[in-house]
Amino acid sequence: MKPITVLLLAAGMLSPAFLPSLAFAATPVEAVKTQKTLAPAAAIKVTSVEGITEYRLANGLRVLLFPDASKPTLTTNIVYLVGSRHENYGETGMAHLLEHLLFKPSANFGVKKGSKTPVEVLNSTGAQFNGTTWYDRTNYYATFPANDDNLRQILALEADRMVNATIDQNDLWNPATQKGEMTVVRNEFEMGESNPIRVTTQRMQAIAYDWHNYGKSTIGARSDIEQVNIPRLRAFYHKYYQPDNAVLMVAGRFDEAQVLKQINELFGKIAKPTRVIEPTYTAEPVQDGERSVTVRRSGGAQFVGAGYHVAPSGNPEAVAIEVLGEVLTDAPSGRLHKALVETKLASKVESNAASNLEPSYNIFGALVPVGGDLDAAQAAMLAVLEDMKSHPVTEAEVARVKQNMRKQIELATSNTARLTIALTESLAAGDWRLFFLQRDQLEKVTAAQVQAAAEKYLKTSNRTLGRFIPTDTPDRTVVPAYADVAPQLAGYTGRAVVAQGEAFDPSPANIEARTTRFTLPNGLKGALLPKKTKGNTVSVVLKLQLGTEESLRGKAAVGAYTANLLVRGTDQLSRQEVKDKFDQLGMQVMIQGGPEGVTATLVGKRDNLPAAMELLAQVLQKPALSEKEFAELQRERVAKAEQDLPEPQPQAINAFRRLIDATPEGHVRHVATLPAELANLKAVTVADVKAFHAAYYGTSNATFAAVGDFDPAALKAQVASLYGNWKAAQPYVRIPAAVKPVSGEKITLETPDKANSVLFAIQPLPLKDDAAVYPALLMANHMLGGGALRSRLADRIRQKEGLSYGVSSQLNVPSREPAAYWMAYAISAPQNTLKVEAALREEIAKVLADGFTEAELVEAKKGWLQSEEVGRTQDTGLARELAGYLAEDRTMAYDKDLEAKVAALTLAQVNQGLRDYLKPEAVSVVTAGDFAKVAKERESGAKAATSK
Repeated sequence: MKPITVLLLAAGMLSPAFLPSLAFAATPVEAVKTQKTLAPAAAIKVTSVEGITEYRLANGLRVLLFPDASKPTLTTNIVYLVGSRHENYGETGMAHLLEHLLFKPSANFGVKKGSKTPVEVLNSTGAQFNGTTWYDRTNYYATFPANDDNLRQILALEADRMVNATIDQNDLWNPATQKGEMTVVRNEFEMGESNPIRVTTQRMQAIAYDWHNYGKSTIGARSDIEQVNIPRLRAFYHKYYQPDNAVLMVAGRFDEAQVLKQINELFGKIAKPTRVIEPTYTAEPVQDGERSVTVRRSGGAQFVGAGYHVAPSGNPEAVAIEVLGEVLTDAPSGRLHKALVETKLASKVESNAASNLEPSYNIFGALVPVGGDLDAAQAAMLAVLEDMKSHPVTEAEVARVKQNMRKQIELATSNTARLTIALTESLAAGDWRLFFLQRDQLEKVTAAQVQAAAEKYLKTSNRTLGRFIPTDTPDRTVVPAYADVAPQLAGYTGRAVVAQGEAFDPSPANIEARTTRFTLPNGLKGALLPKKTKGNTVSVVLKLQLGTEESLRGKAAVGAYTANLLVRGTDQLSRQEVKDKFDQLGMQVMIQGGPEGVTATLVGKRDNLPAAMELLAQVLQKPALSEKEFAELQRERVAKAEQDLPEPQPQAINAFRRLIDATPEGHVRHVATLPAELANLKAVTVADVKAFHAAYYGTSNATFAAVGDFDPAALKAQVASLYGNWKAAQPYVRIPAAVKPVSGEKITLETPDKANSVLFAIQPLPLKDDAAVYPALLMANHMLGGGALRSRLADRIRQKEGLSYGVSSQLNVPSREPAAYWMAYAISAPQNTLKVEAALREEIAKVLADGFTEAELVEAKKGWLQSEEVGRTQDTGLARELAGYLAEDRTMAYDKDLEAKVAALTLAQVNQGLRDYLKPEAVSVVTAGDFAKVAKERESGAKAATSK
């Protein structure tokens, strides 16, 4: 991902097939192990751009400080300039393995007696944390409540694991116990291998590169993961995890001078290494003709892609290349969208623009429905991509793309935590200031520059697709080499610092004190929480509640289509015009929902809120619901449903939902089989959608909430003007929640040719969230399987046994009816599914017999409470909560009361609450995977052993 494109990832706008590899990702602070005892020299200021200041310590560590008092949180992000590009033969996946192992104990965190492990420290602060690995870098980030103790713990942890991680053989793989993190990473590899589209794009990139490591997936080869050499892995760590190869960022509410001093004390003690990191020198030769690859696997929808070598992310051409990608793939204006989706040749188009320090690679792809003409889709795609000389890029296309990208950048610069993570990709591309420089370059990019990039890179001889055709006159592309960004940044100062917000207290009591509520004559309820925010941003949420149990019978699919079509045009504006207007206003709009209700969200600047509210009202009240857009959406939904049919996770989710479904066929909440859901999607017509909107949409039972920078009186008046007289023809009556009281069921589903399996364990519980036992069960689940990486289930199944990359449990409790359920989830290789189930049941039995410990409860309380605090600092999430509470006649007093009850819990109450409700014999299990293949392999192995 390029420095600007990374914002689309942060906003959830890129396909998971193109994501970096992830590791799901108070003790006394100890001194970091050093080679010297001298006090560190003072940090030197290097440069400052738009409120971010770079310092350099004497040992080479670069430090970026970004104070922002508008939210009571801190974000740390440490970036090591090492990724899969630096791996040698037999070392693929090594950078990613290190990412996993850095969450294991280090010298002063977990190894030293009485100290907490890295995961325990992160959970104790209530942090939202993760680690990611990509081609040129690895990073570790955490967002947590701003206080000196939390920050000092996190900084001490990062300083210690920079040089003192044990990289222990037993953590990676213990031959004696046959357990370790290696099998967790291998399961992550297997998860990717179960995604045929992701595999196809990986194969394309592998074929496109002859020698360079960009042709290898960051996750690595299975053989390298399984047989990694621990001395080589440790040497890799000691070479690259050093202060002179790292950049530490701290952003949020803190005193800059104090934190810089603290960083220098903790990190400055680490000696500057004497080793030299030699620059990588493998250069990819110019591609001399089209290449191809075909993947044949079990799967649903078809896929065709075309990839091209392009300039590095730091090259001056990079912004034009990025704009080109949006011109081609953005919906609905994108050229590929029009040529493939609107003509029904494909259900969806997408692109992957990786951020690379060295010559990069872009892939354009199209999802083609089952039975679709793959050859025709390929021909149409190539006609668009490689004939742009005959159809030049227009200034209007470039202006539209710039408008959308500008919106994403403005939203990022108003969100300190998001911007801090986004700078990771700019650092990997050459310098963190590239983010701002390329934002400025975006303003100046012209259609001529975009056209030049298209003609230079999108050509047959530079393409990897699926065919090879010899030619006597090859047309070759020479891609620019490493981009020297220093001359581009000479004298660069950036723009003015974004306006700062107030220091807001996110406690339930303060939120309640600052919130005002109102009710319109037609029944709409509202909650307003005005406050000064960074960048003058505001978040608003409007929730519509629709229909009755009887009137919504058989309308589940049509209700979902209606909600998804709302933003695709109005009676006066086309889909493109609606999108353009929201982009012009710099407003992010999201509308989600189904037959029972719709939630509309706006996020943007204060000055543009009135106009955005007017546009949203037009979208909700007078949608076009056109035949063209409906047909396009239906093809997309049907293709997704077809793609899900053979996959383990969709099958398992459907099975467990059907298992506890208490509704009859035809009920709006009834869970049909996947084939039946597919048939229902195909059966809906645009006439059904129009009739549904006309009958059910209105605001008599709606709720509205706004959080951020706005004029309360003006906004309330506008809500009354826009929605005060909008009534639905059909009345609304809330449908009660219900769960089928199943017990001890076992469902096994076969999914042939899938390397990954899924397990769900479920038990219905007769309670709602005002039950006296609820706080105890909340903490019990947090300790059993709810904590990130650290819980009884995670400790056993992931950390100790190494069977699963992802394992967790959830407690789902409604507020009105006693229709709750507890659920646990795990993925694994099919041959390990029975082991996962056995381990899960053993851990449940153990905790019911022995109970949790006092230390576990103390940590769980602290982590949960701080996590709740972090959640309330997110304005959009808080607005959704306030809007939801209005429908339940609830205030923030509920949160205050629940937190007080959690804080007052005793260990005896928690242990007894779990024993009273969680019954091992009542737990049902659903599994999906290629178990027949496992059985066949075991049978073959047994026969072979017998023959010997």
